[in-house]
Amino acid sequence: MTLDEPTRARFREAAASLEGIDHAAYEAVGRDPLEPIIGLGPADAPVGLFGRDPGREEVRHGIPFIGSGGQKVREVLHRHHRGSELPGFDASVAVGRHYFWANTVPYKPAGNRAWSMAVKRRFHPLMADLLVHHWRGRTLITLGREAFLWFGIGRSREERRELEGFWQRDDRFSACCEATLATPDGGSARFRLCPLPHPSPLNATWYRRFPGLLQARLQQLELLY
Repeated sequence: MTLDEPTRARFREAAASLEGIDHAAYEAVGRDPLEPIIGLGPADAPVGLFGRDPGREEVRHGIPFIGSGGQKVREVLHRHHRGSELPGFDASVAVGRHYFWANTVPYKPAGNRAWSMAVKRRFHPLMADLLVHHWRGRTLITLGREAFLWFGIGRSREERRELEGFWQRDDRFSACCEATLATPDGGSARFRLCPLPHPSPLNATWYRRFPGLLQARLQQLELLY
């Protein structure tokens, strides 16, 4: 699945005046800083992975979730599907084709700082349209707090509180919840959110536990399909 030209043009237009894109990272590898980095995947993939934003390796390859944290995800996916350790980079790309991939904002921020709420709001309608209208799956493994709480943007105070309350639960990395996304054209869809911690090596609290948590999620979701 690839972005159609009208959707791609809308992303580029939204990014044209965006301050904070890491232009140096794009220039270093000859990449266009206005080109969104969205992995997409099969339109009928039943499960998607949803993260915060791309990093330096994602810019280099034009593929999301391919840096150190993304490789942690892909290692687990490879073991789950192939029953063996990940043999190399090409295999990590290949195993990702079973899934839908997206981020809250498909551009690398300078300094790897999280995008502001204003920026997330700017891209929220575009990402919501992508999830609702371009993908037929409705189950997302969200990676990290930022990605999970993104689903509260534009929703009622009560809905935002429900999401925030779920994130505080001790069983948040084994339970799932639901959230509605609305699109500018009046469309909407209900998504099952199955959160996990962010797989970054900097996340010392959860990094070592992440593979087991993701494996448990994959096994859990297989029982639903």
